[in-house]
Amino acid sequence: MARLRGLPVISNPAQFVVVAFGTLILIGTLLLALPFAVDDSVGLGWEDSLFMSTSASTVTGLATVDVAVFSTFGELVLLALIQVGGFGIMTIGSVLALVLARRVGLRQRMLARAEIGAVHIGELSSLLWAIARITLIVEGLLATVLFVKFWRSGYEDDVGSALYSAIFHAVSTFNNAGISLYSDGLTRFVGDPVVVVVVSFGFIIGGLGFPVLLEVFRRARLSTATASRSAAHTTRWSIHTKVTLAATGGLLIVGPILVLLFEWRNPGTLGPLGVSDSLLAGWFQGVTPRTAGFNTVDIAQMHEPTQFVTTVLMFIGAGPASTSGGIKVTTFAVLGFVLWSEVRGDRDVNALGRRLPSTVVRQAVTVALLSIATVVGMSLLLMASDELTLTTALFEASSAFGTVGLSTGVTGNISTFGHLMLVLVMLAGRVGPVTFVTALALRDRSRAFRYPEERPIIG
Repeated sequence: MARLRGLPVISNPAQFVVVAFGTLILIGTLLLALPFAVDDSVGLGWEDSLFMSTSASTVTGLATVDVAVFSTFGELVLLALIQVGGFGIMTIGSVLALVLARRVGLRQRMLARAEIGAVHIGELSSLLWAIARITLIVEGLLATVLFVKFWRSGYEDDVGSALYSAIFHAVSTFNNAGISLYSDGLTRFVGDPVVVVVVSFGFIIGGLGFPVLLEVFRRARLSTATASRSAAHTTRWSIHTKVTLAATGGLLIVGPILVLLFEWRNPGTLGPLGVSDSLLAGWFQGVTPRTAGFNTVDIAQMHEPTQFVTTVLMFIGAGPASTSGGIKVTTFAVLGFVLWSEVRGDRDVNALGRRLPSTVVRQAVTVALLSIATVVGMSLLLMASDELTLTTALFEASSAFGTVGLSTGVTGNISTFGHLMLVLVMLAGRVGPVTFVTALALRDRSRAFRYPEERPIIG
């Protein structure tokens, strides 16, 4: 890549990912700061513009202002930031390069690999096209169903408003942004099974990750072809897909059960609802913390145990190479495999009939510890600067790091210092702790020697 005059060359691809997101955030900030981005003539201040741009670009969903204050132009800016941020700047750049030049250079392929988590660089061209198709197909299906529902059920005044709202919420749903055009989130749909199921289906699919979606789609295509049916049955699922689907399925069961258990009689959330509506709301609030960020009940009225469960789910997140944040379900699962292997006294860390490399174990531990340090550090800062309680501070910090967007209602009242810290945490949660730290390093460090081995006493 040629050196641009006056600009330093960044040698690590991870740095380009951070710089790219930083550029997107800056552009969004400038656009949202325009007077006509909101309905009044005053416009947003730089603090709110920066925060909302970061929240949309990192598909988080936290807000310092009501989304209802934005004009149509401001809403379209948010929609564009969500789509670009969720799909990935470098992914979109690589797709455009394929369209215009029908080839992708090594540098661009490395950048897209760092963003979407692709394993084989040689397959990146077809991978990016598949990602584009999957994104458009899923968002198109979501928008179609939501449009029909919004129009036929009278949720919007006319066809145009129903179509606009459906497209906005479809993009926000698949990208796990959690940003809604309605001031009360999705609470008006708490008893509507179509909207609840469609939205939850959309962000669950978006949270699986593109590698899993590609493998599922490819196997489904093979299974429908008569000539390839036998091959589809003999091909093994990858360990990544099996771990992701198993961990996701487990959390999709545990989350709603705990929410229903703690909130069933809460007069501020599920208590006043009927049995069917309570089950529907409990399901939605149990699965949405995995980075979706939508809500059908008042988060501030939840009992403290439920808020703690939600905090844990937000910290875990969803699948790698997806539109989600958090430490990812695979990291959580690997740590569980490590614990199980150590308890059993196994020499190796085994998972689903496979031995996990030591590098994967080290990466999982590193990501977990860096993430814990980030969330705990941010919580301490919020407790010190804004006098938040421990539960509220942990909830807000985990929501920002997990790029979820759920809040107990304190985001708009946090100080400027707190907002700036949350901006950094949202960026760190989007690009990943290891990628974020690597991007700050000036150069890679390698040793030409190894120290003698000696072990300390553990425990």
